[in-house]
Amino acid sequence: MTDVNHEANSKAPARASLPWPVWVVIALVGAGAVGGIALRRGESINSLWFIVAALCVYSLAFRFYSAFVATRVLMLDGSRATPAERLNDGRDFMPTNRWIVFGHHFAAIAGPGPLIGPTLAAQFGYLPGTLWILIGGVLGGCVQDFVILFSSLRRDGRSLGQMARDELGPLGGFAALAAVMTIMVILIAVLALIVVNAMKHSPWGTFTVSMTIPIALFMGIYLRTLRPGKVLEASVIGVVLLLAAVAGGGVVDHMPALRPWFDFDAKALALMIIAYGFSAAVLPVWLLLAPRDYLSTFMKIGTIGALAVALIVLRPDIHMPALTPFIDGSGPIFAGKLFPFVFITIACGAISGFHALISSGTTPKLLSNEADARMIGYGGMMMESFVAVMAMIAACVLDPGVYFAINSPAGVVGADAATAVATISGWGFPVTVDEMQHLATQMGEATLFARTGGAPSLAVGMANIFARLSGDGLLALWYHFAIMFEALFILTTLDAGTRVARFMLQDLLGNFYAPLGRVSWTPGVLFSSGLVVLAWGYFLYQGVIDPLGGINSLWPLFGIANQMLAAIALCVATTIIVKSGRARYAWVTAAPLAWLVIVTTSAAWAKLFDPAPRIGILAQVADLKAKLAAGALPPEMIKQAPQLLFNAHLNAALTALFLLLTWVLVLDTLRVCSRHLRGLSTPPFSEVPYARTQLSA
Repeated sequence: MTDVNHEANSKAPARASLPWPVWVVIALVGAGAVGGIALRRGESINSLWFIVAALCVYSLAFRFYSAFVATRVLMLDGSRATPAERLNDGRDFMPTNRWIVFGHHFAAIAGPGPLIGPTLAAQFGYLPGTLWILIGGVLGGCVQDFVILFSSLRRDGRSLGQMARDELGPLGGFAALAAVMTIMVILIAVLALIVVNAMKHSPWGTFTVSMTIPIALFMGIYLRTLRPGKVLEASVIGVVLLLAAVAGGGVVDHMPALRPWFDFDAKALALMIIAYGFSAAVLPVWLLLAPRDYLSTFMKIGTIGALAVALIVLRPDIHMPALTPFIDGSGPIFAGKLFPFVFITIACGAISGFHALISSGTTPKLLSNEADARMIGYGGMMMESFVAVMAMIAACVLDPGVYFAINSPAGVVGADAATAVATISGWGFPVTVDEMQHLATQMGEATLFARTGGAPSLAVGMANIFARLSGDGLLALWYHFAIMFEALFILTTLDAGTRVARFMLQDLLGNFYAPLGRVSWTPGVLFSSGLVVLAWGYFLYQGVIDPLGGINSLWPLFGIANQMLAAIALCVATTIIVKSGRARYAWVTAAPLAWLVIVTTSAAWAKLFDPAPRIGILAQVADLKAKLAAGALPPEMIKQAPQLLFNAHLNAALTALFLLLTWVLVLDTLRVCSRHLRGLSTPPFSEVPYARTQLSA
């Protein structure tokens, strides 16, 4: 059990720097802004309402709720030595400046979810997604990241799967490890495929993103060898070089002699990303991963901050209605009713299981002071939630007709421009062919019709906002900058995810051959990293060479798998809180866990058994088989039918597997917690003994 004498030394968060009347005003303003967003109907609403609501909610949540979790539920202890100090090996465990850790952590967790999820969820209107981002973020996502980071810090930086095995026992541990490893492979492959699609035949983006690698290597050497401890100095140099890389990408893009050197097709980029993922997993964390993610954070936070400032200055109106007719499940972008699919689609903007892998992977191995877990765990996710709010605004300031023209697939709205605009206008969202062609020309693209996936429409929204300050002549520049910005978000998640998957695989392999479980043993690092990269690299390459199959067919599972992973993480967190002797506070993690179990079970059931072929996988199979038997398919579809049927069956099997493993974890959590509360035997509490830090404050 936790040593209460040492817990009494818990480093409590500082008192509020603002007097209580100011916090009352912030609460009232925030309540008014949220109420204005929720109750406004039939008239336009200014985007400033969203920013005010978000800033007030986040300020109150961090000051009061995160402080409650830190002092009452977890009892952070700043005098306690962290794994980075006790197990320092210079490769994975290493005490690191907290701002660099924050930068690495935020860059690692902030992948495509907070950008793409809210953009796609705008199909339902601005209201449902915005409310879930705010509420789910501060009560669910931030808490999950914080508690899992703390739990891993107290357990030698153990991974989520290993903590599940230690606290729940063999059954729960096996289910968690199987679910986490399977989901990880799918998530990383999907992330990699998004990067490939964003960067293929884009010399500008490819040059800028690739230049972040040598810049990060230089920063790592600079901080470790040339100028140790000079974080601010290295940061200034790194930011200057990063901005130069962004500008250099534009130069390369307009130089015929250099452009071919950075113009790659999807296959070549896939192989490069596979090679990069392996390198990121095996190189010392100080050399590439931490400084690269730290650098990326400047671009991410800087761009989102600039977007927030632009929105405050311009105060554009939101053109998307609060609710659209597509809440009934008939949406053109993705099929599914408002409940549960808005929560599945938003994913990382509110709560993400992937974050738990970072919070129990690389971050606890770098953190030098346990008291900083609040800022990094709760604060890092809060920043990501704000990114999601910005993405929602950028999507909703577009005219709805333009938004649906960009995001709706040709198979739904029609293959030619005239048919597409007629279909979309018929929904009550008018748009014209000339309007779309003019917009594409401004963005430097041939067409913007059916550019599905969310990234292009988000880039158009961001470009329009920035161009209103700098002039329409820079629309193409801002559009391609936004595309590159999104790719950078995703790639930093990919490299951290690969490293975390390597840690988990080593945990598993160590049960069969002990040296493979040691993260400091180089042959084990190389072997396990190779297996992880081969696993997601296979699905990535299949998705690249076969657009109708491979990983593309697994995309609908991305949101469900991610939210199920969050449920697994909250199972582990709830068990740890109960076994620590603070069961009266278990509601902090049990409440979001219960909600996620309801949402993910409902979504998985709908994906399996909904009678509508656009939603239910088994209905898709039956519909395709019936059309194939009746000869109602065109010749090209007949050739593709076997692959499509295989993909559908694979989707169904994975959905059922994820659902089964999640419920095994939930039931095992209830069993272990119940036994502990009744005084019966359970797996021993695995928190390591207290050791006082020797690092200076």
